[in-house]
Amino acid sequence: MPEISLKFRPASHHDIPTIVRMLSDDPLGAKREKFETPLPDKYYEAFKFIRDDPNNELVVATIDGNIAGFMQITFIPYLTYQGRWRALIEGVRVSRELRNRGIGKKLFQWAIQRATQRNCHLIQLTSDKKRPDAIKFYKSLGFVPSHEGLKLHLEL
Repeated sequence: MPEISLKFRPASHHDIPTIVRMLSDDPLGAKREKFETPLPDKYYEAFKFIRDDPNNELVVATIDGNIAGFMQITFIPYLTYQGRWRALIEGVRVSRELRNRGIGKKLFQWAIQRATQRNCHLIQLTSDKKRPDAIKFYKSLGFVPSHEGLKLHLEL
């Protein structure tokens, strides 16, 4: 299989429909996302907050200008570990037709390099337990299930 050449860049306003489509393109995402035309304004509002926050990056990986995958990486200062920073990775997706071609691995290699540039001592992520293939993938990259993650969904 030929080597895939990815380019990484910050997501733009025009990328949001593609990103939301990819977020909704699985059984879990289909239950929580609203990929429709027009796209709900809340997605664009959230993107503006992410874009304007210097500690948040929504990054797309492209092949020939087309989005192949993306992730959000948030840099968080902590008092623990002597005030060091950590990176939190969320919302990772690779386009369905491009999966199992090394794109996810390249996304994470980019994220590890970026977290290193930002002097982070740790990268953390969570994955729904209903995504065993994703968890297996993260473990193959060296992530370890060292903590128990808990979430509380709030009613709006």
